[in-house]
Amino acid sequence: MASVSGPAQTASASAPPLQRGIVKMVLSGCAIIVRGQPRGGPPPERQINLSNIRAGALARRAAQGQPDSKDTPDEPWAFQAREFLRKKLIGKEVCFTVEYKNMHREYGMVYLGKDTTGENIAESLVSEGLATVRREGFRGNNPEQARLCDLEDQSKASKKGLWSEGGGAQTIRNIKYTIENPRNFVDSLHQKPINAIIEHVRDGSVVRALLLPDYYLVTVMLSGIKCPTFKREGDGTETPEPFAAEARFFTESRLLQRDVQIILESCPNQIILGTILHPNGNITELLLKEGFARCVDWSMAVYTQGAEKLRAAERSAKERKVRIWKDYVAPTANLDQKDRQFVAKVMQVVNADAMVVKLNSGEYKTIHLSSIRPPRNEGEEKNKDKDKRFRPLYDIPYMFEAREFLRKKLIGKKVNVTVDYIRAATGPGEGTPAFPERTCATVTIGGINIAEALVSKGLATVIRYRQDDDQRSSHYDELLAAEARAIKNGKGLHSKKEVPIHRVADISGETQKAKQFLPFLQRAGRSEAVVEYVFSGSRLKLYMPKETCLITFLLAGIECPRSSRNTPGGVQVAEPFSDEAMLFTKELVLQREVEVEVESMDKAGNFIGWLHIEGVNLSVALVENALSKVHFTAERSAYYKTLVAAEEGCRQRKEKIWANYEEKPVEEVVHLSEEKERVANYKPVYVTEITDTLHFYAQDVETGSQLENLMETMRAEIAAQPPVEGSYSPRRGDYCIAKFADGEWYRARVEKVESPAKVHVFYIDYGNREVVSSTRLAPIPPAFSTRTLPVQATEYTFAFIQVPQDEDARADVVDCVVRDIQNSQCLLNVEYSGATCPHVTIQFGDTKEDVGLGLVKEGLVMVDVRKEKHLQKMVTEYLNSQESAKSARVSHFIPASIFLSVVFYFFFLFFPLFRRLLL
Repeated sequence: MASVSGPAQTASASAPPLQRGIVKMVLSGCAIIVRGQPRGGPPPERQINLSNIRAGALARRAAQGQPDSKDTPDEPWAFQAREFLRKKLIGKEVCFTVEYKNMHREYGMVYLGKDTTGENIAESLVSEGLATVRREGFRGNNPEQARLCDLEDQSKASKKGLWSEGGGAQTIRNIKYTIENPRNFVDSLHQKPINAIIEHVRDGSVVRALLLPDYYLVTVMLSGIKCPTFKREGDGTETPEPFAAEARFFTESRLLQRDVQIILESCPNQIILGTILHPNGNITELLLKEGFARCVDWSMAVYTQGAEKLRAAERSAKERKVRIWKDYVAPTANLDQKDRQFVAKVMQVVNADAMVVKLNSGEYKTIHLSSIRPPRNEGEEKNKDKDKRFRPLYDIPYMFEAREFLRKKLIGKKVNVTVDYIRAATGPGEGTPAFPERTCATVTIGGINIAEALVSKGLATVIRYRQDDDQRSSHYDELLAAEARAIKNGKGLHSKKEVPIHRVADISGETQKAKQFLPFLQRAGRSEAVVEYVFSGSRLKLYMPKETCLITFLLAGIECPRSSRNTPGGVQVAEPFSDEAMLFTKELVLQREVEVEVESMDKAGNFIGWLHIEGVNLSVALVENALSKVHFTAERSAYYKTLVAAEEGCRQRKEKIWANYEEKPVEEVVHLSEEKERVANYKPVYVTEITDTLHFYAQDVETGSQLENLMETMRAEIAAQPPVEGSYSPRRGDYCIAKFADGEWYRARVEKVESPAKVHVFYIDYGNREVVSSTRLAPIPPAFSTRTLPVQATEYTFAFIQVPQDEDARADVVDCVVRDIQNSQCLLNVEYSGATCPHVTIQFGDTKEDVGLGLVKEGLVMVDVRKEKHLQKMVTEYLNSQESAKSARVSHFIPASIFLSVVFYFFFLFFPLFRRLLL
């Protein structure tokens, strides 16, 4: 064999060995990279240049940091040559021979297939006119070179490729290396798939793609995931994180220089996020499933193929503990299945993210909603009024709304609980309090994720975690999506409107305030309330929504076992069954909506009465379950017989508190009661209104100056800022201000709304009623509400007298009373309580004469005989006056209607006689 000049001089005289490999990448029309088979990691690679031919050079971008360098474009037909090889060879097995080496490059012949019988790649390129033959140093006795020359001549004759007319200038790409506004570019595509070629794989989740047909060369990060990366050191070397090389090879072997479609999904901070679609599968999900990547929250939301698929793929890798998850330990790995998922009954909503549930075993457990944070006051200490006790439920914006949402949705209902993780207890640190161990779970009811519903209403926020923190909700992506919706719609915490303010007066233990509320609550009959706290079986704290106040409420008619408590003399030991009674009350009424009847109050400012829930009287229920005894004060109530019957049954069965009960002889049970004396404690009042039923309204003279000051201040404020006419929509029960006939504004309560033109209002400080148009109503300014000054007009009726049934007779009495005492100052003494209001005796302010007694003396009313012993002196005086009136035959004893009937009867009887006399 004759020697040749140039590179051939280094070729071996013997035939080169045949080698095999898989084509990883096509560098150009005459250079490829082949790799071996992977064995425990990425395989070795080598670059093979096709000998004896030359293809055009591809475009090259200017070198970074070298101002003098410039971008070089494609040579004619260079990209077509590269594409010809890429489509033919990528991922295929080839065999090749290395004929010679030069400057670390290997030159040889490449055949498609496992042996030399396959397609000769160099010959295919030359025959298509995509490469030229190197004729320097041509050896005529080399059949391979001779064949290449013949193929080139045929290509020239056929005018293929490089030899076509025009030289192929139109085949040069116009590559766009930069995009002026990436975000607008991504948005303009509207998340539609675009054809692309993956040109480079930086790591498992970041690639360089050539977008077709416009030849944009962009870097794309896979949405929703992150693979281990190669950290660049200061000296320029790269240090791979564990499994970084394997992850890159995984992506390269499947996508590098493949035809794919890419959905460009978002562009935060100039980083283009996208999803690569390949006919053989989704590389994002495959990387996760094989343990080469982990989910990342910040880009998960833009993943258009469904975040739940990524979470499921990651969960599969975690369960199999593959690759980056080889040391993974599940947050609930130490829990049994029955402890991970269970059904429980919600007993109490502790906070906007925590609740107490009752398991089927009877055990109570506190559950925290996973991955959410309740509303909180960032400047709590700074903004807190030093003179005011800080109450998070009412003072932190949206805390009350969040608690109420959970309470109304969950209290007393059975829910499905899936434990996501258990947060270990933490000790106190600098500026951080200590937290006990927390069981964090996803709670659902009727298929609704409660945490997601809470977040979607803007009543909670989602916790952001470190990327390696796996202790989070199993529905974390749904929570993030719900929060995004709440932010977009401006709901709750994300609203730009003024935050709701809850001015709730806590009158527990405030005797003076309780006295002011007592008459109102007594007159209201059954009032709606929410049980906020249970101190013991019979002592509760109630929230009154209409009155916006908190009260301490004691159950009437029963005597419940006392719980342990601290006293000045030490700790008082709990009585037997006190804990059981408290638990019974908690399970029945805690945080439930109830109805209460207030009867009285004790000297400590606690209200006493009856509590009903869904038709059940709590006092009766406690007695029926042998957790309480009947108190003698129940004798006057309508529930006395029911209470006694329930107690008797428990006593006979000797249940619970009656377990050691022994029947005592009847003679030993002696009840001694002392009758109280009538107390004459007259106080000055100002009578403002008298009704047709002989009830009247009076103001306490002692608070009259406060009312006058309030009215002056309120009218001055209204004059400075008049309300917008027609802007107020009245509702029954609302407190408001109303413009009276005199043109002045007064405090009022809406009693009925027939139409906007007919609204029935009650003037709460004067007792009169009126039907007005809604245009004469406006919201009551907060500074002048009933919390500032309670209702001043109190309803009363006369004691010891019967209101006449005849309308005319009653009208005469009312006229007389109006003439005598309306709009005048009198003295008033409460004698006994009634069904709707207290019964009182009232005296003239100057003469001290009893007004009611005067009505009896005039024969206008009859006496209502009372049987209470301490009232007998007054009753006797009234009866004596009645007898005197009868003896004197006072004409007023004859009802006006009867008197007029007799007059008319005699008139018509003697009318003919009168007529004759007149004629």
